[in-house]
Amino acid sequence: MTENIIIRVQSPEGMKKIPSTKRETAATFLKKVAKEFGFSSNGFSVYLNRNKTGEILSQNKTLSLLKIKHGDMLFLFPSGSPGPSGEVMDVTGPHTSSSLPSTSSSSSSSSAGASSSSSAMPRSQSAPQICEDEIDQYLAKQDGKIYRNRDPQLCRHGPMGKCVHCVPLEPFDEDYLNHLDPPVKHMSFHAYIRKLTGGADKGKFAALENISCKIKSGCEGHPPWPEGICTKCQPSAITLNRQKYRHVDNIMFENHTIADRFLDFWRKTGSQRMGFLHGRYTEHKDIPLGIRAEVAAIYEPPQIGTQNSLELVEDPKAAAVEEIAAKLGLRKVGWIFTDLLSEDTRIGTVRYTRNKDSYFLSAEECITAGDFQNCQPNPCRLSPDGHFGSKFVTVVATGGPDNQVHFEGYQVSNQCMALVRDECLLPCRDAPELGYAKESSTEQYVPDVFYKDKDKFGNDITYLARPLPVEYLIIDITTTFPKDPVYTFTSTHRFPIENRDVLGETQDFHSLATYLSQSSSSVFLDMVSDFHLLLFLVTNEVMPLQDSIGLLLEAVKTSNEELAQTWKKSEQWATIEQLCGTVGGQSAGANEYGAMGGPSIPASSSAMWSCLHCTFMNQPGTEHCEMCSLPRS
Repeated sequence: MTENIIIRVQSPEGMKKIPSTKRETAATFLKKVAKEFGFSSNGFSVYLNRNKTGEILSQNKTLSLLKIKHGDMLFLFPSGSPGPSGEVMDVTGPHTSSSLPSTSSSSSSSSAGASSSSSAMPRSQSAPQICEDEIDQYLAKQDGKIYRNRDPQLCRHGPMGKCVHCVPLEPFDEDYLNHLDPPVKHMSFHAYIRKLTGGADKGKFAALENISCKIKSGCEGHPPWPEGICTKCQPSAITLNRQKYRHVDNIMFENHTIADRFLDFWRKTGSQRMGFLHGRYTEHKDIPLGIRAEVAAIYEPPQIGTQNSLELVEDPKAAAVEEIAAKLGLRKVGWIFTDLLSEDTRIGTVRYTRNKDSYFLSAEECITAGDFQNCQPNPCRLSPDGHFGSKFVTVVATGGPDNQVHFEGYQVSNQCMALVRDECLLPCRDAPELGYAKESSTEQYVPDVFYKDKDKFGNDITYLARPLPVEYLIIDITTTFPKDPVYTFTSTHRFPIENRDVLGETQDFHSLATYLSQSSSSVFLDMVSDFHLLLFLVTNEVMPLQDSIGLLLEAVKTSNEELAQTWKKSEQWATIEQLCGTVGGQSAGANEYGAMGGPSIPASSSAMWSCLHCTFMNQPGTEHCEMCSLPRS
């Protein structure tokens, strides 16, 4: 009789078959189980019976001595923490602090709330250790109240008194927000926190729970889905509501040049374009406790664009871009894409396609935005998970009512983020304004999703979200440009933008030589203060400077010319100048850019050129690549 046997192991995540032998020790078998289920060596227990009796310990006894035979069913239970997927159904329970600023009283109430919470204990205890964003820490310490002057007609008290007509208002006061010009439909996220943590209970029963659409793991009373489910592990049905708050209250581009350079691709090709917004979060003073996303640069990842579609491809430089942005004091704050169709090329008008009669964001765009927001969660110490919602924004460049290009800002709600994260939402093929909530299958349980609307008689009717109008998932955000432009990157010349080879704009040392020769500034810092130039210096394949450019990035971040001059004297910059002189063609041009000044020199047709297809450097005067034989254009 063969000694090879197969043991079935059932866990809250499902059943798996573990190949083994009769003479294999229990310790070796448990290591196989840990590797198969993705647990650490001490993160689970295996029992002979479902009622947690007959535990199999890590010892040198063989499986045959433990009376484990071919085809036997063993039962695995995670110890303490959730299973490998980390999915825990959200349970509304009492939670944290008495006030937003971090004080000793708020810490004690937070601990009390965590101890009485019905959520997972490790998550509640770890939440206060979350490091929030700087803007969140700053706003948490602000008073936030809206102070009003004494009304000379209604106030009947002295100058030191207060009455209902002049007492300070809370930042979440709806009447005040509705009477602003323009009216504010969504309170800020920190105003929403003040509303939850205010009152007599000081937020004792407030909870910022992330929605979960997955079955709770660890239920022991029945087999896993689809064989069994109970009210303890079944996620609750979701009724979609329009979110009353938003994590970002304003989007502002530092200057028009950022947007114009991004739109140049559509103007030259007619194809749509997408990019990631890099900037910072600051206080938005027009709204109580508001947050503004300031955009300093746009990074365009590799993509395939047509007149009607966009497809992102894998970006090998994504990690390097994030690292450079962080060293420059920037972060990824959102994404932008175009949806433009030319109406009259003579006067430069575009079609007005996104409006209340069609849609503002399609279901597919909402799903994409939800996925991006899930990848950029908002750290929050008031959530048991350590994060709640996202500050990641979506900007659409599209036609406005005046047939000019307008920039419209959006976010999707936390409910939409949960539906996207748990793969419960699909787009409709023939109706871009409609989404569709998936139905449950043997592979996945999907909770019922509903939304409310009014019928022709004005009654509130609840509908199943198949299909689903996506306006229930959208939060609009004002997008603006400042009256006085601000420039994080001060270079007046334009270095080619990455991944625009289809336009003939390539990032290579010939482009760098041309860029340096055209620079009329004698200040080295102003010349290198270009986001796309810095990306090229770090990510180019000939001489990447990822390990030695830190000093220059710090100089650009702090606008320190002395640091820039120090880095200019390094061997790396000397090598770059030599490479530019080699590919630049004419020695005069090399001397001029080496001197950092002088008149501009146009791109010479007698200079070496880089092939758009294989990047081979060809000799001047040729029209076909010597390496791949493809045409120069």
